[in-house]
Amino acid sequence: MQTALTYGFYIALAATFVVLVLGIVNIVRQDDRQASRSNQLMRMRVLFQFIAVLFLIGIGFAAGALNWG
Repeated sequence: MQTALTYGFYIALAATFVVLVLGIVNIVRQDDRQASRSNQLMRMRVLFQFIAVLFLIGIGFAAGALNWG
């Protein structure tokens, strides 16, 4: 269980990094859809960060480092 959560965390982390790089590349582009695309990429980055944090919390529970009570 913990191994699957760890893999999921790394995948979410990599997805966050890819979207971050795409956002930086988008800043350099100069077209009429640049602002809209930048906003969409920012939303995707926040979503992937949220998923990564959820995986990290799941790893903490699976490892016994976090408890409900």
